[in-house]
Amino acid sequence: MKRLSYTTLVFAVLSVIFFLLLIFFRTPFSIYPLMSYQDALDLLTPLVLIPLYWLLFKSAAKGESPTTEEVIFMVFAALWVLGQGMHLSANSVNNLIEALAEKQSIDITTTDIYRLTYFYDEHLSHYAWHAGILGLAALLIYGEWKRPAGNTTLWWATGLGGFIYGFTYFCIFLEGQTVPLGLPFAVIVTLLTLLWGRQNLKQQPLLAFFFVACLVATLLFVGWGLYWDGFPQFTDVGLI
Repeated sequence: MKRLSYTTLVFAVLSVIFFLLLIFFRTPFSIYPLMSYQDALDLLTPLVLIPLYWLLFKSAAKGESPTTEEVIFMVFAALWVLGQGMHLSANSVNNLIEALAEKQSIDITTTDIYRLTYFYDEHLSHYAWHAGILGLAALLIYGEWKRPAGNTTLWWATGLGGFIYGFTYFCIFLEGQTVPLGLPFAVIVTLLTLLWGRQNLKQQPLLAFFFVACLVATLLFVGWGLYWDGFPQFTDVGLI
C-alpha cells in the first residue's frame, strides 16, 4: 500500500505553500484592505494541514490508536493552532504598524504597543507553533514505529516530499528564530533513524519522510551556520 507515500508528498507541497509561498501575497485584501491576501489565505492553514496530520496519524499505525496518543495529538494540534493563529494576527498588525511608520502617517514603533505585538509575532507564537510542529512529528514517528501498518515506502514520492519538507523546515525554524528547537530535533531524528531505524525505512513511509526531511534540514542548518558563523534570519542578511 503506497498511498501513504503520496500523502506525505501532498503534505510537503501544501506545507511549503502555506508556510513559505504566501509571503508573495502581501498585497491589500480587496474585501478588507487593512488585511493582506497573505493574511486571508493564511486563515486556511490549520484547516488544511491539521486534517492532513490526522490522516497521516491514522494511516501510518496499525489498528485503533490508543486514547492516550489521540489526546496527545489533540494537545499538540491545539498548540500548533494556537501558535499559528497568534502569529497570523500579530504579524498582520505588526506589518500594518511598520507600513504606517514608513509612510510617516503615524509611528508607534517605539511604544509598548509595538513591543508587545512584536513579542507575540516573533517570539511567543513561533515557539508555541513550532513546538506543536515538532510534537506532532514525533507522535507520527512514534505511532508508526510502534505499530507499523504494513505500508510500502514509494521512495520517489517520499524522498521528494522529504526534501521539500526539509527545506521548508529549515526556512521556518531559521526565520522564526527557533533554531534551538528545530536543529536538535532534526539531528536526533536523523541519528536515531541511522542507528536503529534503517531496516524499517522500506515499510515505514512516515519514518522515511521525516528522516529525509531532517537530514536535509540538518545539512542546511550546518551549512548556514558555518557560512554565517551563526543563524541569522533571511531578513537579517538581506535575502528577503
